[in-house]
Amino acid sequence: MSESPFYNITNPGSALGEAIGSAMESTLQELLVQTVDDYGCYYLTSSVNKTKAGRKAKKLLLFDNFGNSYDIDGVIADEAMRPLILIESKYIRYKKHNRDKGSWVCHAHTAIRRRYHSIRSSIAILAGSWSKSSVAMMESHDITLFIIPFEFICNLLDRYGIDFRLGEKEQEKAFAAWEKYNLLSADDKAQIGREMIQVIQERLMTRVGQILDESIDRTIEKVVIELVSNLGEVKLFEFASVEEAIEFLEQEGLEDYFVADDSLTLFDPPPQYD
Repeated sequence: MSESPFYNITNPGSALGEAIGSAMESTLQELLVQTVDDYGCYYLTSSVNKTKAGRKAKKLLLFDNFGNSYDIDGVIADEAMRPLILIESKYIRYKKHNRDKGSWVCHAHTAIRRRYHSIRSSIAILAGSWSKSSVAMMESHDITLFIIPFEFICNLLDRYGIDFRLGEKEQEKAFAAWEKYNLLSADDKAQIGREMIQVIQERLMTRVGQILDESIDRTIEKVVIELVSNLGEVKLFEFASVEEAIEFLEQEGLEDYFVADDSLTLFDPPPQYD
């Protein structure tokens, strides 16, 4: 084995992925800080509160209604530090891991949004190998996705002489790629991050601008009613207007909805979406 100092690392493929993800996040942070400033907002990647020891916080922790904390990548907040948009940026190399990461984003963002009613949107920037099922799962939780394909990243690194098409057990190949990456200049590493973000930059900035636009009058888009029985059963009802929801609540015998013989069984197929 080569005596290169880059061989001292245990998992070079993972290290290279983390480095690329970090370059992407740095570009994203710089871009969002500049963009949201035009709307009188702030992009934060660490908590505004100090730690118990009085030090500046390194993590951005947001909480749900039960006091559980979630380490979020970033948040766009207004001048009063009310969160408006949750931001996640995730790079993943192998599809076998993306279900867990995708599930975490769905759970965390949903729980956080129930506590901070000022949040208008959740956005996730996904780089690498993400399966269609994981993408569909996150979209079903009302998370807007911006995807940087794995093949684009491979082609980008090819220009720098780095072969990123690595098998899990191709250690020598991974060490060679990691070594070549570390021999790049700081400017080249930053450029890799910039070119990754350029894939989604225009669409992302347009979406952020739409969300932060204060000229749009608020209207009630829908009303969701959740009924919970004393046995723990849950039923959700959606209505297009407040009037329809009130009419529903004023009817007698709402508890009968739980004894109706329309509950799904384990034999029922999954729902189908277009």
